[in-house]
Order: sequence, then C-alpha cells, then structure tokens
Amino acid sequence: MGIHFYKPYTPGTRNRSSSDFREITTSKPEPTLVSPWPKAAGRNNRGVITSRHRGGGHKRLYRHIDFRRDKFGTYGKIVSIEYDPYRNGHIALLNYQDGQKRYILYPRGLQVGNTVVSAIDAPVAIGNALPLSRMPLGAEIHNIESFPGSGGQLVRSAGTAAQLVAKEGNLVAIRLPSKEVRLIPNVCWATLGQVGNVDAMNITLGKAGRRRWLGQRPKVRGVVMNPVDHPHGGGEGRAPIGRPHPVSPWGRPALGQRTRKPNKQSNKYIIRRRSN
Repeated sequence: MGIHFYKPYTPGTRNRSSSDFREITTSKPEPTLVSPWPKAAGRNNRGVITSRHRGGGHKRLYRHIDFRRDKFGTYGKIVSIEYDPYRNGHIALLNYQDGQKRYILYPRGLQVGNTVVSAIDAPVAIGNALPLSRMPLGAEIHNIESFPGSGGQLVRSAGTAAQLVAKEGNLVAIRLPSKEVRLIPNVCWATLGQVGNVDAMNITLGKAGRRRWLGQRPKVRGVVMNPVDHPHGGGEGRAPIGRPHPVSPWGRPALGQRTRKPNKQSNKYIIRRRSN
C-alpha cells in the first residue's frame, strides 16, 4: 500500500493525504455477507447522548467478518481484497472449497489467488489460523483470542502484529503492539502475519469535512466552555484551567492517569504493563 499526496490546489487539499488503494481489487462487497447497521449518533434508547462527538457520516453497510476462523480443515481461496468502512484495515473475501464465502482480516503480503486454512496442523504460513501452542516462538500474529472460543479480539487494527515470546505450561506469553506482555491460554487461536494497510496511521485527513464523512462531529476544548459545561471553563478572557491537573468533563483526572481497575480479574495475566 502507498499514500497519495495532494498539491495545495485548495485549502482542503493542503497537507491532505489518502491511501492509493493499490491493494483493493473490487469496490462492491459480497451481497450475502453485508447487512445494514442503523446509526444511533451516540444516543441511547431515550435519545440521550451517551457518546459525544458522533453523528452524520456516509451511509455504510456492515461486512460480517469471520473472527473465529472456525471452518477447520477447509482451504479458502482469496478472490478479492476490499475496503471496509468499519475498520482501518482491509478485508479479504475467501471462497472455500465447499462454495461458502467468508470475510477475514486481510493479512499483509497475501495476493488474490493465494489459499489459507484454519487447522490444528496448518502450515506455518501467513494467513493461516492455528492454536497458539502450535505456533513457533517469535511468530508475528494477529486476530488473537483472549480466551478459548471467544473469536479474535486482540490485534485487529491496520498494520498491527503481536509476537509470541514464550511458552510455559498451558499459557503462552504474547507481546502486544502496546509493548504489554500478556499470558494467554495456549488453546486460543490466532492468525499468522500482520494486518494489512500498514500506512493507515500516516494518513492526514486535511479538512474538517472529511472527518464528518466518517461520522465524527466537532470537539470543543473545555477551557473555552462555561463553568457549567466543563471544569476547565469560566474565567475572564483566555484564563487557565484553574486546577493543578487537567480533568475530564466529569472531573476524572486526564492526561496520564491510569484508568484500569485495580481488581480486574485479568490483571494476573499481565506480565509487563504497557508503557503509556
């Protein structure tokens, strides 16, 4: 994948960049694997805003992704690589030997015509899914189950990959993209390789309207609000926040405060915490 840069013909194209979509092979999704996804605009069933800065955006169809990779022992052929509006990584359409079609996260390096398989004794090759106990040390993996049968929940963003660093008993140690090292049961499944579209993090939207196309509404700094709206608000002119440390709109410490619950059950599986 590459990045397409624009010349500053207009203010909106200055500093703007986008994907060149070189990996994409088709622009129309598989009709049997999509469904409408009604928008809630960040509101709950009473119409109250529960998630700020959401609303609008282009109409989208949800692509059903096979995160479980539970079609065991059957080879699937990659027939297309497609864009997914619900994630920053690309997806690949598999056509299995029995005629069934499924979407998977597109692993970097695969091409149309390659085959992948999900099996306990699957070859150690990019795109194949197998249990963590059958993977070699140092392997790059993604779409990792956090507990058996849950389906892939970890390492699904564009360009991400975790590394299998150790095996001990019924557990394996995984170094996540955040540099956190976590223990996971060795019967959990994962997919070999790195998620595609690695340059997604280097794209600059360039204008506010492009962010609105994605369904994201404007954000306003708390320091320019009134005291009734934000703890940072109020004061005469351009006043400071008036507190020793910045806080959220609800008074919680912001910018560096750890928010993970101290008594969370999975804390015992974390060997080394992430750096930030």
